[in-house]
Parts: sequence; structure tokens; C-alpha cells
Amino acid sequence: MSDLNPILSGSAQSIAAYQEAIEQSTQAVVQWLKQPEMYQGKTVAELRERINLEFTSQGLGNQAAIERAVEYFLKDSLSVHHPQCVAHLHCPSLVISQAAEVLINATNQSMDSWDQSPSATIIEMKLIEWLRAQVGYPAGDAGVFTSGGTQSNLMGLMLARDAFFARQGHSVQQHGLTGNLSKIKVLCSENAHFSVQKNMALMGLGYQSVTLVKTDAFSRMDLNDLAQKLAEAKANGELVMAIVATAGTTDAGAIDPLADIAALAAEQQIWVHVDAAWGGALLLSEKYRHFLNGLELADSVTLDFHKQFFQTISCGAFLLKDARHYQLMRYQAAYLNSDFDEEQGVPNLVSKSLQTTRRFDALKLWMGLEALGKKQYAEIIDNGVTLAQQVAEFVGEQPQLELVMQPQLASVLFRFRPEKGDTASVALLNQRIGDALLASGSANVGVTEADGVTCLKLTLLNPTVCLEDVKVLLASVVACGQQLQNA
Repeated sequence: MSDLNPILSGSAQSIAAYQEAIEQSTQAVVQWLKQPEMYQGKTVAELRERINLEFTSQGLGNQAAIERAVEYFLKDSLSVHHPQCVAHLHCPSLVISQAAEVLINATNQSMDSWDQSPSATIIEMKLIEWLRAQVGYPAGDAGVFTSGGTQSNLMGLMLARDAFFARQGHSVQQHGLTGNLSKIKVLCSENAHFSVQKNMALMGLGYQSVTLVKTDAFSRMDLNDLAQKLAEAKANGELVMAIVATAGTTDAGAIDPLADIAALAAEQQIWVHVDAAWGGALLLSEKYRHFLNGLELADSVTLDFHKQFFQTISCGAFLLKDARHYQLMRYQAAYLNSDFDEEQGVPNLVSKSLQTTRRFDALKLWMGLEALGKKQYAEIIDNGVTLAQQVAEFVGEQPQLELVMQPQLASVLFRFRPEKGDTASVALLNQRIGDALLASGSANVGVTEADGVTCLKLTLLNPTVCLEDVKVLLASVVACGQQLQNA
């Protein structure tokens, strides 16, 4: 075997190679962090032309492979820590999260069985217990870390579906779907995450199973329309499997009225799943925790930590209020989670997860909480929400900018507003502003729609960004808008 790329092990040769490779990579990252540009500005076509794979028969060796990765990947990566990078729910990461990645990657634990991840299993279980307490759930460890919101939402919907059939004496796990499936519905708001439709299709019920509930002026689920949709479903002989509420919509950061939704659902024994992938960060907030009142009433909850918890991708969690529902997806394999293990009290987390092999991503959140403490964590989470309010006030004072909606979490929806122009031309102009700023490499501003209005979006997750940084960005938006308008 070639000595250019040894397997990571306890040998002197391997340890030396590991240290050299990590040092070379670290130094490259340090240099990349220092570059002033947010993005080098290459187009899709330019990147396709530039990037070529070179898999030789003998291999290039670690040093050359890292050099090529730096040249073709790192240098052309988006600087998510840059103060002008504000388009998406794409956060800069905690330094301690980077350190956690080193430990996670080097140990390469797999979270499916205890004998593959002994200490990691216990840490994850204890962290799930802690997260449940923050939500207001009963004591227990029903929950698991996931790859993110889409997977957590799938778990919530899948268990809601199986619980729905179980109440009718039917096991989906054993016998599959049955009956008139076109009558089964899931309700969510018009602004819910697309993964609701995606997951319902994946579960064999299709997009047609998703009924959209109207939203109010702040993109929150409208309770009157929810009640009406429930009544219409009943009148049509339809069966509502679940209601998906959102705590932090992707664009507006809207939080649905969780307690009221849960009350309506309880009247008809309907499962409530809350997608709190973004808004769940307020569990740690000192100023805005009350925005999540009613979260504890949900049957299941999605949390993401690679958003406003500032962890590296990927890091999410699924919490299940009543542990007995895990029986609906229980499967035993002698080589992973045997009867003998269960009798002995050995925790094999594969029983709680859709994944088998799974990273120990829980370590990142654990180390983050230990390193920062709850107070500092709360401060950096609250910073984004407070900053969004300040930015909205500033936007309202600018003659060429228009605030589209008052912020609720850490996002600001606005648009460049020329003196003249119909709706279509103003929409196109704002789209072109977003495209031009990214092409220049100076800024990454989101382009989206709110109630049919094409607008720009600032997602202010970065705790190092201040109002003055955003003013610089907004000045660029105005300058770009004027230049495009004149052209």
C-alpha cells in the first residue's frame, strides 16, 4: 500500500501524516478567512470550465490533493462569515463547532449502535433530555439528532401518519398503506417549508394530500381559515392526519399561533408537528422566548442547529413528545439492536432514527453550550432579532427603499423602489439587483416573494454584524438599483 495516504491510525507514520494534512488545511483556511471578498464572482459556466478532476493511477499524495482542493474549492467558496453574506439561513459557525468537527471526524463514531459509539450515545441521549426540558416536554429521551429540518419533518409526518392508522387498528409498518388515500390530508400554512409537500410525496400520499391554510399580513397561519379548512375537510369526508405549524418561516421568520393551533387540533385528536428549524433558536433567548409559547403542546418538533445556533452543517434534531409512538417505527436487527441488548438496557439509537450510519453531530451543540454558556448563547441569538428591528426602522427612513413586512425573527424583507415603474418592472429590477451584487462578489442578498411581491431579503444571522455593516450593504443595493435603472 502506498505510504502517501495512510489510513488514520495509531502508527507514527499515520499520526505524522494526519498532523501535516491538518496543518496544511488549517493554514489554507486561515488565509481564506483573511480575504476581503465575499466571493470571487465566477459564474456557473466559468466554474464548470475551471474545475477538472485528476484521478491518476498512482495518486497525487496528500499535499498535492490538498493544494488542488484549496485552489478549486476553497478559493471559490462563499464566505458565509462575511458581513455582506445575508441571503439565506446559512450561518457562520462557532469556532468551537470547528473544533468539534475535528473530534467527530477523527473518531468516526457511528450513532446506530452503542458498541460503535459508547460515550457519544450517552452524550446525545442526555442532550435530547436537555432539549426536551427547554421545549417543556415531560422528562425522557424520545428524540434523535438528524441531518436537518427536512429529515426531522419527515419523521414527524411519518409518525403522525402511522399513529393515524394505528388508531384505526392498522399497522402501516406491517401491512402498508390502505383505504382511500386521497381522503387523507395534512394542513400547513401557505408559507410552510416545501419539505411538507416533499415528504408527503415521499410517503406515498402525494402533493394532493397537502391543504394550504391562508396566512395573515405577517405570514402566520390564519386561525379562522384553519378552522374553516378543518370544517371543510370533515364535510367532504376527508381525514386530517396532521397539522404542521411553523415557528420561523424561511422568508418572514413568521411564527404561527402555536397554542391556538394545538387547541383546535386537540378537539379532533389531530397530530401537531411544529417545524421550529429556525425559530427553535429562541428556546435559549432571554428576550424572545415567549414567541414559542405553545411549543410544548406539539406532538413532535423539528429543531435545526446549523441556523441560528451557529453550528456547522449538518446538525438538527427531532423531538417526540410521547415516547410510545416510537414503537410505530421500531425494527430490530440482531446485528444492531437485538432483543438481548434491549433486555440489558443497552441504548442503540438506530431504533429512533431514519438513518442507520449517522454522525455524532450532537457533540457540536454540546461543546457550544459548554463553551459559551446559556447567557452568551442567548445574546448572540437575540442579536439577530434585535438587529433586524433596527434595520427595518432604518429602511423605513430611506426614500428609495421600501419595507415589505415588519421583521419577526432575524430577517428583513424590503425592496428597491424606483420613482417610476409598474409591478413587473420593479420586480425584475430587484431580481437583477440581487444577481448583480452576487456576480460582483461584493454581497449575497436574497431574492424572494412576499404575498406576490418580489423583494430582497436580509437574513441577519451573523452575530458579528452591526447596523453600520448593514447600512453599507443597503447603500450598495441603492447604488446598484440606480445603475441598473439608468442603464
